[in-house]
Amino acid sequence: MSDPQDNSPSKIILAKWTDRFAAWLIDFIIISIISTSIIFALFGTMYYEFENVEFWAESIQYIPTSSIFFLYWVILEYKTGQTIGKKILNLKIVRITGQKADLKGIMISSFGKSFLLPIDIILGWILTNEKRQRIFNKIGDTIVVKLKEDEANSDLKYTKD
Repeated sequence: MSDPQDNSPSKIILAKWTDRFAAWLIDFIIISIISTSIIFALFGTMYYEFENVEFWAESIQYIPTSSIFFLYWVILEYKTGQTIGKKILNLKIVRITGQKADLKGIMISSFGKSFLLPIDIILGWILTNEKRQRIFNKIGDTIVVKLKEDEANSDLKYTKD
């Protein structure tokens, strides 16, 4: 007998890697513009002069920018399951069961794509499974699904009087 409070869908459509990449790229562009603007506002320039040590100067930007990415993904994906990129492409992050992802799973998944994305993707492809999960998706027990058109617009209801 099934649990009446179980909201798991009967069919889950896994998102394609190409759709996931396109959603990530949209998010990357948005957050890069924001983080670059913040750095420019704080320092007045995008060029650093730290005793001719360019690598060190560029690495200083990595942690704050990655932290902004992390917060962006955690807040939006926990609240709605979608970032702007995912919303545009009708994707959503959910638990492996299809239910709303929990904060812990979202944070683990977001950490991987914010700070360790190349490693996360490469290991995910090498150790891939039928669920198209990155390593940090596996650890966080999350998947990215493709929403059907009616699910994507589910918060919009029309009635006639």
